[in-house]
Amino acid sequence: MKIAIICCKPDKAGMNIKEHLLLEFKETDETFHGERVFEKQLYSSTLKIYTLEKESIYNEDIDKEIEADLFVFATKHRSKQEVPSLSVHSPGNWSDDNSHGGRPYQLCIAPATYLKLALLKLNELGKNTEFEVTLEQTHHGPYLEKPVMFIEIGSTEKQWTNKKAGEIIARTITSMFSGNIPKYKTAIVLGGGHYNQVVTKVMLKTEYAVSHICAKHMLGYLNNDLLNQAINKTMEKVDLVILDWKGLGPHKKKIVQLLDHMNVKYVRSVSYTHLRAHETSLHLVCRLLLE
Repeated sequence: MKIAIICCKPDKAGMNIKEHLLLEFKETDETFHGERVFEKQLYSSTLKIYTLEKESIYNEDIDKEIEADLFVFATKHRSKQEVPSLSVHSPGNWSDDNSHGGRPYQLCIAPATYLKLALLKLNELGKNTEFEVTLEQTHHGPYLEKPVMFIEIGSTEKQWTNKKAGEIIARTITSMFSGNIPKYKTAIVLGGGHYNQVVTKVMLKTEYAVSHICAKHMLGYLNNDLLNQAINKTMEKVDLVILDWKGLGPHKKKIVQLLDHMNVKYVRSVSYTHLRAHETSLHLVCRLLLE
């Protein structure tokens, strides 16, 4: 498997992460846009670091220039709350707003398994640090036609240049490809906030890997096409749609009708208020949604 790790020169977090990756990568004779390419062989995967000039979210169709099976953007995350964070997500736009890259109403292919592996490792390495580990909803660009994910340091320059954070992200990236890849059940999630702690809990405590998340403030745009994209633009076969029931707001009826019309399997957290002592993994998901 060929993995392209993308670090962007204007991005201080990306350069911080690259600095730590280079401790284990070897320089090659290959260049890309005038920048040296670095490589590391891990298990059955070849990882290469590419350094780009533009901000990560604007590198549309970079998969047409770089040959890889999976693209991992190592970048910064910015938020108004300025919460120190280590986060992962896949790119894509649920609406017509592509001011932050990507294409209107177009999602990218989300690698649910690798998003889960990354989150598990971030949670392990981030313990006893200032950083909150979280899974974000699907958002922003760039648009690629190959599986792609973002792994980020948030949320201010203080954290972007934090050497410990750079080390954690670098170690997480290499660990994702260092052994046999587990097989998880796969879900997409509708509802909740941009930083979905419900889904983070599902990823960390169940056998489900989550690909795309459509947060509450984007549910007004959700239709047959976008739901089909979320399902079909997941690297793995999607087993289930999880409804963050409390986080659907006024969209509950619309979402249920859409899922029923499309004959898509889903679970509502409100349906499992009383659980048996011996739970299935699906019951566990529902319990976590209620907590």
